[in-house]
Amino acid sequence: MRDDDARRVRWFPAVVIVVLLAFLTAGTVNNLVRNPQPRLVAEGRKVSAATFPGPYGGLVGRAIADLDALTRPNGATLAGADGPWRFVWPRDASFVAAAYCAAGRPGKAERVLDFLDGTKPSSGRWEARYADSGEPILDGREPQLDGSGWVLWATWFCRAGSRYWDLVRGSADQIVAELGADGLPGVSPDYWERPESELTLGTVAPLLTGLRSAVSIATRSGHPDEAARWSAALEKLSRATDRRFGPDYPRTPARAVSFLEPGLEPIGVGGGADAIVTVLGPPFAPARDVVDRAIDRAHAVLTQPNGGVTPGENWRTDGVAWTPQTALFALSAAARGDRATARELLTWLDHYRTGSGALPEKVNRDLEPAGEAPLGWTSALVVLAGAALEKPLPIP
Repeated sequence: MRDDDARRVRWFPAVVIVVLLAFLTAGTVNNLVRNPQPRLVAEGRKVSAATFPGPYGGLVGRAIADLDALTRPNGATLAGADGPWRFVWPRDASFVAAAYCAAGRPGKAERVLDFLDGTKPSSGRWEARYADSGEPILDGREPQLDGSGWVLWATWFCRAGSRYWDLVRGSADQIVAELGADGLPGVSPDYWERPESELTLGTVAPLLTGLRSAVSIATRSGHPDEAARWSAALEKLSRATDRRFGPDYPRTPARAVSFLEPGLEPIGVGGGADAIVTVLGPPFAPARDVVDRAIDRAHAVLTQPNGGVTPGENWRTDGVAWTPQTALFALSAAARGDRATARELLTWLDHYRTGSGALPEKVNRDLEPAGEAPLGWTSALVVLAGAALEKPLPIP
């Protein structure tokens, strides 16, 4: 009996250690499944890049060079060079066209807009993405309404409305057709690239910018009937957005609004902050105090421990920062005159470029570049933010 007891005593610590290790391993695996740590997918290719004026000339020059590398001769601008990124999103392509115009390269922008004009839907929403041949990628992703807003803004930004009038009219009319009796559009996926059951600010904000751009194009190019119709729709959508999403402008309409006490601003309850709130202010829309406060509040909420920004408050909580959203806040800050914040975020983006100099899709919580590199949307946003620091960008 004593020998058996001794053996049990000797084996007991080992069994406990094995059980604890199994428990810890299972916890680690579960955490990685729930909160994955992405690793670098692509370093990006070495390219020759010009240096542009300003303190971020090297960063901007490399971003433009990467956009050149991602843009096919027919104007198809790939989101990234590899795998599932090797397609054209109307959203990303619109930003690339605007970035080329901001960098003084209208010929490059025209090629991108020519491609979008050639792939525009004959009716209905834009597809989520297209092959570089112009064929839609029908992989189960739903069409995305925000594309109608983004292509309008890019066309206006590049002062090309008359050249692409059919594109402008079709996209603006689609937005108008989508507005319901409450002044808001139907549910659509947005830049989060997932099915949605509720209307999001990621759809509404680009449509406001698009309609505002369309009104300007129609007025400038001598189409008063369209200008009047789209202006009425813009007013309807603007009022509905403030009513349903104000005062904090979260990703989805707040469940309630809390009025704290006299003299304090009311706050929304629920909905979750979203980086797309930046699109409600400059350079996409005229400045408003209530929107400025919402943007600053969202930036504070969405900033990760590594210093970058996550897409939304209800995004997965993995500590990963996404460079497009970080660059959106940099562009917003530069356009709103907050030069300190713009420089801080551009410096962060510059610091976390890959070894080849490309801007990656993400920076993980281990402070490593992650995801595709270069990412076209981030590169375009960096060019626009750098331009906004040099001189004010136009606002529709």
